[in-house]
Amino acid sequence: MKRFWKWMAGIFGMLLVAAFTVLSFMAGSPKDAYGMVRYAFPHMHRGTLKVGDDAPDARLLELDGVSRFHIRERTGPRPLVLVFGSFT
Repeated sequence: MKRFWKWMAGIFGMLLVAAFTVLSFMAGSPKDAYGMVRYAFPHMHRGTLKVGDDAPDARLLELDGVSRFHIRERTGPRPLVLVFGSFT
């Protein structure tokens, strides 16, 4: 029976190493994979917004890097589209 548990522990360890290797490849590096596991996964959750719901108000940093504002202060009733991405 002791031999069985050693094999199970070895297989489990190899699965963990394989999962971390795949995650490192997907994230870009082992450091990024560790950051994802450490910070992102515990905070991931599905939102409750449905199609047609108003977006929640957010507080953003202005371009000067000091002041902050709420999105609704600037847009009012007009629609707003936020694009997150790189244009370089």
